Amino acid sequence: MKIQFAPLHLPLSRRLQTAAVLKWIFSFLALAQCCLAVFILLLLSDYWYLALLYGAWLYLDRDTPSSGGRRSSWIRNWSLWNHFRDYFPLTLVKTADLDPEHNYIFGFHPHGILVAGAFGNFCTEATGFSQLFPGLKSHLLMLPFWFKVPFFRDYIMGGGLVSSDKSSAAYLLSQKSGGQVAVIAVGGPPESLDARPGALTLQILSRKGFIKMALVHGARLVPVFSFGENELFNQVENPRGSLIRTIQEGLQKKMGVALPLFHARGVFQYNFGLLPFRNPINTVVGEPIVVEKTPNPSRESIDQLHKVYLEKLVQLFEANKTRYGVPENKHLNLI
Repeated sequence: MKIQFAPLHLPLSRRLQTAAVLKWIFSFLALAQCCLAVFILLLLSDYWYLALLYGAWLYLDRDTPSSGGRRSSWIRNWSLWNHFRDYFPLTLVKTADLDPEHNYIFGFHPHGILVAGAFGNFCTEATGFSQLFPGLKSHLLMLPFWFKVPFFRDYIMGGGLVSSDKSSAAYLLSQKSGGQVAVIAVGGPPESLDARPGALTLQILSRKGFIKMALVHGARLVPVFSFGENELFNQVENPRGSLIRTIQEGLQKKMGVALPLFHARGVFQYNFGLLPFRNPINTVVGEPIVVEKTPNPSRESIDQLHKVYLEKLVQLFEANKTRYGVPENKHLNLI
């Protein structure tokens, strides 16, 4: 296969965009490991007391990721994220006003490989979340494991990420002042194993925990569909039942994280690498579903609200798909 190299003479803006996305890829795939290594090296150095002091801080601060986190407007407004946005480009689309006196659960679909749309729209201000939805604070839920990594935890909390355990979502949604948004990638890591260009498979039929959470706290449900999310990376073929898929699913169950074998383009050539393709991402936020607070919801009420949510999600997809490059004859595959 002939290698297609990037042109030598590119506008500075394009190079800055590539650098921003490269930094994001590094943060997602390797920054946690680097932070852990730095902590261990610090512990073994002459400055071991600094590591012990930070360890004490970790203990005292252990509940913060489950108590709303520690958002930083400075981090969320880094100019770096504007270059990240322009790489694809990434757009946040509003379809309805959201009353800041209420709390919300945003169901984000599809998960994709690295949830780029969820990160760019809800962990930064590059696409203008605060301007589009004044009075609301978005929090993307992430696996609790990552909040145990020294230094890394503080960095990701700055963008608005919080732990995905039940107590974390409950804390946000129980705020009487309202204005809290818990963003949940409903399909979770398992859905990333189906993420590839053209894929429209959502793992959602058996996922009802977020529905129960909405009922318990009376939080309004908002379906969100990110068009282009699955077009960012190719993935090694892993059909269900194959050896690769069996190994991936086994590791996911034991480790809690999926390991999709993905690839796209490189920094200096377009044939192979870990950088995503420059494909537009249009994240459409649907209309809110009003939920009556039910402290002890029955299975029937959960199933009924889940059905309504699926209907609204499908309607959102069908109403916008042709606008964002999905053929008229393509439909969601809910499993």
